[in-house]
Amino acid sequence: MRLTVFGATGGTGLELLRQGLERAHEMTAVVRDASRLPADLRDRLDVVEADVMDPDAVAPAVKGRDAVLSAMGTRERGPTTVHSGSIASIMAAMRRTGSRRLLMVSASGMVAGPDDGPLVRYVLKPLVVQRLFRHSYADLARAEELLRAGDLDWTIVRPSRLTDAGRTGAYRTAMDRNLRGGMNTTRADLAACLLELIGDGASVGHVVSVAT
Repeated sequence: MRLTVFGATGGTGLELLRQGLERAHEMTAVVRDASRLPADLRDRLDVVEADVMDPDAVAPAVKGRDAVLSAMGTRERGPTTVHSGSIASIMAAMRRTGSRRLLMVSASGMVAGPDDGPLVRYVLKPLVVQRLFRHSYADLARAEELLRAGDLDWTIVRPSRLTDAGRTGAYRTAMDRNLRGGMNTTRADLAACLLELIGDGASVGHVVSVAT
């Protein structure tokens, strides 16, 4: 497949690039600064330097792609529009070029539900996690709303706390609900899950929770 990755220099983005190449996909990385990509990857990719907030700039990177994957993120704790602004731009570019399949990384911590254990549902998420990441989660919620309101073939993927523990191949998923006991997700397992979901028609228009 021909795949485009946004947020390509982050931990999940790099895993997507590496695993996509392992699967013999044609990978395009959209970055602000190509020098931030590891040298062993740079020559094996199509690299597009562009401002992700500009639909005109990213349109060539999404045109003709089988799927677009957004692993955008921010390290800032203050108010942000990184998630909602980038997804709005990507969606506009995809509509303009006729591309359809879009997968976005969100976060399971932003939603507490009946499938969470009592400690997680009533203490950990509302009193700790959602307060700590309240600005990022508010922006992720706006990005999810934009996806739901659009007409693309979207899937929202919500991992639990991300780690760099490596690929286990033993991740669990659940559709439109949280995973009980799903405390951590390795970035490598998240990337593997995203790549598998591209061709999963049952996941279109749904939220998929994932945990290692």
